[in-house]
Amino acid sequence: MSLAFDVAAGRGLNLAPRTNYTRRVRGTHPCRSLRVNHFVSLTRLFVPSAAAIAVCAMLLASSPAQAQETGTLRMTFKLKGAAKTFPPIAPNVDQAFCGLKQIPDETLVVNPKNSGIKNVIVYVYTGRRGTELPEMELKPETHELANKDCRFEPHVLIAKKGDTIKVTNPDKVGHNANFQFFNNTQQNLTVPAGGAVEIELKEDEPAPIPVACNIHNWMKAQVVVLDHPFAAVSNEDGVLEIKGLPVGEEVVFRANHENGSLKEVIVNGEETDWRSSKFEVEIKAGMNDMGTIEVPVDAFSL
Repeated sequence: MSLAFDVAAGRGLNLAPRTNYTRRVRGTHPCRSLRVNHFVSLTRLFVPSAAAIAVCAMLLASSPAQAQETGTLRMTFKLKGAAKTFPPIAPNVDQAFCGLKQIPDETLVVNPKNSGIKNVIVYVYTGRRGTELPEMELKPETHELANKDCRFEPHVLIAKKGDTIKVTNPDKVGHNANFQFFNNTQQNLTVPAGGAVEIELKEDEPAPIPVACNIHNWMKAQVVVLDHPFAAVSNEDGVLEIKGLPVGEEVVFRANHENGSLKEVIVNGEETDWRSSKFEVEIKAGMNDMGTIEVPVDAFSL
């Protein structure tokens, strides 16, 4: 007589003796259906073999409830028209230090090789008439916004409600970080050389938040604070990817550039109107490549 594991293939693994006093513990998974003794003496305790453990682990791992499909949105932003060339910043403050740095003008960063637009932000829009996402547990993270070489790094920082922004200053001169929040408490921080200040993000924000240094007026950045993790910023080739998106429904996205209006765009050669810079995509499992999104040069305030 045996204690039998009901395996998917219909075969049992004889692991230990049983008595006449048995009950069946039922579950939806083969490894959860066991015959268990009501009364088992210490001498009849058994340890399952390595093979039995491996079989059950394999079956549990392949359970449909464990596999949740998600999608990735991929987009490539390019400038349509001749890109304006911006010379490096000529500092008028702290010239002894900042004047030694190569400080780029980040008004509009375009790759001369492929016309890719850097620093375009795209995120799932959950505001009015937006996407209603399921509740999710957001793991708190700390993000660094550095005053480095007399500029903010990164230029665009994406965070979530509950996260912390650590404003650091590795430079040898003092800096300032002025956060123009809507929902969080506005911050106007002085960060001495070698110092750091932390900001707790207790609320999400309705739009990207401008950040500026009141000491060095060319220093600017943007901070995005959301109630979900679905956002990305385009790289030097104009490419961005948003991963882990829920599948099987239309998702509303919003696009943003600090100096441009992303409303009238050209998607894969077709003129498209993104009302209020929003667009919808039905997300399917795996990669969802929207292709190339061209933005006319006159959409930017240059």
